[in-house]
Amino acid sequence: MIGFGASGRIVSVDLDAESPHILVNASTGGGKSVTLRCIACQMLRHGSLVLVLDTKRISHPWASGLPGVTYCRDIADIHDQLIALGMEGRRRTRVADELGIDADPKAIGPRLLILLEEVNATMKQLARYWKKIRESGAPKTSPAVDALNEILYMGRQLRMHVLLVAQSATARALGDPEVREQFSTRILARYSVNAWRMLTPEVHPAPKSTKHHGRAQVVSGGSARETQVLFFTETEAREWATTGKTAPATSDAHPRPVQLQEPPADSLPDTGPTTPGLPPAPEPPASGDRPADARNLAPAPPPAAAPGELTANATATPPTTPAPAVVDDDQAVGLREAAEHHLPGITLAALRFARANDPTSPGEHSA
Repeated sequence: MIGFGASGRIVSVDLDAESPHILVNASTGGGKSVTLRCIACQMLRHGSLVLVLDTKRISHPWASGLPGVTYCRDIADIHDQLIALGMEGRRRTRVADELGIDADPKAIGPRLLILLEEVNATMKQLARYWKKIRESGAPKTSPAVDALNEILYMGRQLRMHVLLVAQSATARALGDPEVREQFSTRILARYSVNAWRMLTPEVHPAPKSTKHHGRAQVVSGGSARETQVLFFTETEAREWATTGKTAPATSDAHPRPVQLQEPPADSLPDTGPTTPGLPPAPEPPASGDRPADARNLAPAPPPAAAPGELTANATATPPTTPAPAVVDDDQAVGLREAAEHHLPGITLAALRFARANDPTSPGEHSA
């Protein structure tokens, strides 16, 4: 889920059916980090692995140290991680080919989100780093850049998704003008007319850019939808990411290239988009249990009445704690014995009230 559009309609992206990769293009203050935080924390909640490649080092402090997150800050680590991801993509391609078209996608590997911050600066640093470490006879183009492009051209069935962020996603910044075509979903905020024509030429005329906080145009399938992006605070994003399916633990103290030869199970039923601030969807009821209904939550128990008193509309309610074992469940008991031994928390006055006002209550037993 990305946010809400006109008339409160939900705007979302299906990474399996619509677009395996997402491009976020916005100028300073356009909400790039908020958009990434929104998407990444939801994917973590569903058990995905997230790799944050952040040369600014401090773009996503909410994700640092979370299970399932690898945070790379140094260009050397980012270089090595991209190369490892390229190798992982090739491995998944071989596995997918061996399994065939009817294979369970989860057998290929866990879902991976590659969050690439500030691609304009990152690409320049990768080129400089490769020029510094490159040995004689090695290719002039950084293998890390080649690996990124290779991932972008891979099919969605490999479950590897790039969430790329740029202030200006030019062909020069991405390394190849055709790379932009791999982003079927593009999110633009605080854009210029030239930026719109460059990134979304299929949609014209260009809608007017707004400076409303959190407002963006989500372009997919040849149409643009003005969207209010879901806003998570850093604390909310961290809590949302850790209250769903547990992702494999990773450590970002010393990032290492991902090793995913033995992928964990990655399955979570699609319960539909949810909203931050609300509790997670209830677990499915066990066989024979009454299904939970989010629209009809059980009311809070009434305040306990003082001895000898009765609260308004008081009725005999089920016990809130396990009752002592009863020797004979079918044996009738008096009100006082029931209050003292069988219905803890229910006052004697409440039982008398129930007996007097409920025609089905046994009336022949004295207190």
